[in-house]
Amino acid sequence: MTTTTEQELLARVPTGLFIDGRWQDASDGATFAVHDPSTGAVLATVASANATDGVRALDAADGARASWAATPPRRRGELLRAAFDLLQERRDDFALLMTLEMGKPLAEASGEVTYGGEFLRWFAEEAVRIGGSYGTNPEGTGRTIVSHKPVGPAYLITPWNFPLAMATRKIAPALAAGCTVVVKPAELTPLTTLLFVDLLREVGVPDGVVNVVPTASAAAVSEPVIADPRLRKLSFTGSTPVGRTLLAQASQNVLRTSMELGGNAPFLVFADADLDEAVTGALAAKFRNTGQACTAANRFIVHQDVAEEFARKVTERVAAMPVGRGTEDGVAIGPLIDDRAVAKAERLVADAVSRGAVVRTGGHAVEGPGTFFEPTVLTDVQPGSEILRDEIFGPVLAISTFATDDEAVHAANDTEYGLVAYAFTEDPARGQRLMERLETGMLGLNTGVVSNASAPFGGVKQSGVGREGGAEGIAEYLETMYTLTPDPFRR
Repeated sequence: MTTTTEQELLARVPTGLFIDGRWQDASDGATFAVHDPSTGAVLATVASANATDGVRALDAADGARASWAATPPRRRGELLRAAFDLLQERRDDFALLMTLEMGKPLAEASGEVTYGGEFLRWFAEEAVRIGGSYGTNPEGTGRTIVSHKPVGPAYLITPWNFPLAMATRKIAPALAAGCTVVVKPAELTPLTTLLFVDLLREVGVPDGVVNVVPTASAAAVSEPVIADPRLRKLSFTGSTPVGRTLLAQASQNVLRTSMELGGNAPFLVFADADLDEAVTGALAAKFRNTGQACTAANRFIVHQDVAEEFARKVTERVAAMPVGRGTEDGVAIGPLIDDRAVAKAERLVADAVSRGAVVRTGGHAVEGPGTFFEPTVLTDVQPGSEILRDEIFGPVLAISTFATDDEAVHAANDTEYGLVAYAFTEDPARGQRLMERLETGMLGLNTGVVSNASAPFGGVKQSGVGREGGAEGIAEYLETMYTLTPDPFRR
């Protein structure tokens, strides 16, 4: 049941499509409901875009393309900075809205406002640092000029689990680079994106630069947009199977693509690790967002000499985690996003137990209302268990063991994914070897949190292509142009 404060906030959230600077209904009048996963209650009814609406949004982005690309970088940066400042003023509204539509504890939602805002601040600063180069060619016969231009209209597809940060992580670099965008937020959590885009409108981002098409028919909207030759960039965060489909579609027009896809993060604990720090890191890496994060540790690979002590310490902490609606004080574990997520966690735990794993705490769904699963620790997880292969996306910490460094590295790399890895060791040389041997796009060495707006976020292998954040993040939205001129001193 929503409180008066929650109802007042929901009444202020736009629920339409945002195309060419105007809130509007879907062209066929279609809508879909957004639910609170902690209660099942309907929070809002949102306009559901169709294929026609998606193309209209691209029309608007294409119409604004030239004028936005010609907008001085300083002005683009100032608008992003104004958005950052206003977001900080309204951080409580955004945090509460994320908790309502996604379920994460309010403290974590507030942390996401901080994290998501940093992309606005970072790329506000990067907008004026788009560089180039000038030099003499090796033959001395001419001068080479390298410059960078906005790639063009971009289609940004965001996931449900970080509805603010994943929007700012894509929108901010695109706008900083001079690109216009069409954003398709996740059907499960569109409200935060809609409120954020209204904030961009309020600070003065011109009409057509940012357009948003929430929809319950993702493929129907995305296919014609991606097939349109005016689109020049596709950015997607989500599952690897969907990413493969989108890459195939993008290949037809040779689109620039950024793909942040699935993960299967290993968390290595060596015998010399500080176990108290490793446990703290494990809780951060596993249970942030109730385990519903692409960066969540999926496989805890612990040296056999310290495995029991690590399991005992971590189980004690996990068993004490309060479960409940994210708006309640002290809650550490909120709901999973829907019934399918609960069923998946149940299936993975049951499979592991059937193969010999031991449940140290948790292991079951929580009776409704809401889609909750107990925070869980499994030990003695055996090779071949599905939980070692499939991304859990839930609050289940699964421990297996190793005897040698080579075994640990082999187990960590034994996956088609390579987004992030974590490792705890007090040996600097071992840490250096892990940096070189682990097949991963990111490594948390003696830390359970790696995400930062100033750093390049992304993976290798089936975890995606491209990077978001850092100097690399704006480069994803820029084309490189080389110009050769004659030697100006030649007579």
